[in-house]
Amino acid sequence: MMVFLKAVGRSVFGLILTVAIWAAIVHIFDTQHYILPGPDRVLAAFAKHAGFLLHHAGITAYETVLGFVLGAAAGALLSVLLWLFPVAARLAMPPILVTQALPVFAIAPILVLWLGFGLASKIVVVILVIFFTVTSTFFDGLQRLDPGLHDLARLYRLSRLKELWFFRLPSGLPAFASGLRVAAVFAPMGAIIGEWAGAKGGLAFIMLQSSNRMQADMMFAALILLAAMVLIMRFAVNHLTRLLVPWQTLS
Repeated sequence: MMVFLKAVGRSVFGLILTVAIWAAIVHIFDTQHYILPGPDRVLAAFAKHAGFLLHHAGITAYETVLGFVLGAAAGALLSVLLWLFPVAARLAMPPILVTQALPVFAIAPILVLWLGFGLASKIVVVILVIFFTVTSTFFDGLQRLDPGLHDLARLYRLSRLKELWFFRLPSGLPAFASGLRVAAVFAPMGAIIGEWAGAKGGLAFIMLQSSNRMQADMMFAALILLAAMVLIMRFAVNHLTRLLVPWQTLS
């Protein structure tokens, strides 16, 4: 609990410092409000359009959370299957790694073309972002086993399924947790990229509409909500991974 409170305290301090620097830049350089609005203008825009902003933030949050859960589950399942069937792993991993190297910006418009402007295309973008991260990290963790435990499994002539259950999964869970922590940061980005390619709602939709109308205060309000979403995802996943891997110590 104390670790969590310290992390929150550091984040709050960083937020206050950022806002102070932001306000100082606006005051010193006397920037135009349609280029760089001050924190007071952004706060006023949020207060005026709070319901509208939170509604679209809820859309992005729904895409993010659902895509994260489905992508993590699919990545974990595939990692286990690939370890159980080495021949399949040798065939499947090269295409997976190549596909992971493709920029999401290039894939998102194709998914919008196939699945439309609704939620499905955005959720699939998030799934892809999470899926490849979790698959590569968890599969690597399953492959790395202490030599002594590997020899013990050979000594008792354990089947691959029993070796997976008794040795590989406990050994690979820290890698899985690390993959989830990395994916938690990128999940909201995946939703935003999907919305940017074409959407009827969401934070990216607000930013695009506000950009066309030169409403920088609304753009910044949406951006701040996105940053808050990333932080919440990060803290939530950190807490869940500590429950999943209680023996792993984080400095």
